[in-house]
Amino acid sequence: MNTPILTIDERHNIDAGAWFSSLSPTLRAAILARATVRRLADGASLAARGTPAEDWVGVAKGAVRVSSVSLSGKQVSLTYVEPGTWFGDIALFDGLPRTHDASAHGATTLLIVRKGDFRELLSQHVELYDALLRLNCRRLRLMFNLIEDLNTKPLAARLAKQLLLLAKSYGIEQGEEIRIGLQLAQEDLAQLLGASRQRVNQELKEFERDGVLRVEPARLVVLSREKLMAAAER
Repeated sequence: MNTPILTIDERHNIDAGAWFSSLSPTLRAAILARATVRRLADGASLAARGTPAEDWVGVAKGAVRVSSVSLSGKQVSLTYVEPGTWFGDIALFDGLPRTHDASAHGATTLLIVRKGDFRELLSQHVELYDALLRLNCRRLRLMFNLIEDLNTKPLAARLAKQLLLLAKSYGIEQGEEIRIGLQLAQEDLAQLLGASRQRVNQELKEFERDGVLRVEPARLVVLSREKLMAAAER
């Protein structure tokens, strides 16, 4: 099989991913040899809740919005899968349907490994089992930390922590400023935090007054990483 054709930036995003870069060169090459490229326009659906799991997915560009539907029928954002991240393996392991909806957020490039190829990789590379076990342990730890924050930290601290994560994953440094490349409406940010848009708007204005960040029409710009870190530790 041939290595999928990606742009230089897309290939860099895959190779630089913390999990993927920790694999042996042999396993990385084997995964890429079985992957195909899929490019999605903003808002295009990747998977729907309740459908059979058929793919293991790596994000090479853009982001994947993982969402659910509330009791009122509203689509609620749960997380955004960043470039360099692989996901979808849990449903391939347990054979159960997808648990959430997934769609492209912005123009998005994905590497797709079909279920049959994923199983072949597992059978031929024992290393992959161990690597995926470590990956899912990390996901569990992050989930427990999120639950702890939700129950123990004020909204300002949770917002600051979320902005630090976004700056790390999507930050574009311009001098001392960090421009967050992922475009999120305040409603989307509020959904990630389990808060109302009005409360998030109030906290963002407070951060602006304190010189922590600047709110632009389509971007958030971090002015002081140190102040943002201090706010996250309150």
